[in-house]
Amino acid sequence: MSLVFAGTPRFAVPTLEKLVEAGLHVRLVVTQPDRPRGRGMELTPSPVKQSALKLGIPVSQPDKIKTNAEFQAQLSELKPEAIIVVGYGRIIPLWMIDLPKFGNLNVHASLLPKYRGAAPIQWAIAQGETVTGVTTMRIDAGLDTGPILLQRELAITDQDTAETMAPKLAVLGSTGRQPASQAAGPRAGNAGTHS
Repeated sequence: MSLVFAGTPRFAVPTLEKLVEAGLHVRLVVTQPDRPRGRGMELTPSPVKQSALKLGIPVSQPDKIKTNAEFQAQLSELKPEAIIVVGYGRIIPLWMIDLPKFGNLNVHASLLPKYRGAAPIQWAIAQGETVTGVTTMRIDAGLDTGPILLQRELAITDQDTAETMAPKLAVLGSTGRQPASQAAGPRAGNAGTHS
């Protein structure tokens, strides 16, 4: 299966690596532009970019994606069968949702519909949740509102912080049924899972 992977943080790296390990053809990695970090404010590549370069996968870092004709042409030319999105950090535009025949799948660090959007791990801990997890869902035009394909739970202990939970959830999100295998399902998804 021909894929494009869109992700930025360390949380997304295990999923990218598992897709490659499974023998799927990740033709392009899309990630946020390098950002200044540290005291010297040196431009630093995202963890996903670093992983993609180690894996020998081409990387694209568009500043904008919604109205970026050059980026749209680049993805259209690749003709991906699915786009896998994990913590990319941008809302996926409709043209990108409609591009691949199997749609866009997102691995999200919460048990949706709880904690949609940014910082779901931090919100789960701040709200005193005892269980959180990861959700694999088909992306639609809303913010984390598409059909849920798979959810996996993980207990939050009294000692856990966002820093300790993120790597556990990243591994949980990358294991089990691969997001790309879920892409081959019907595009309409399971209508009962919208919230």
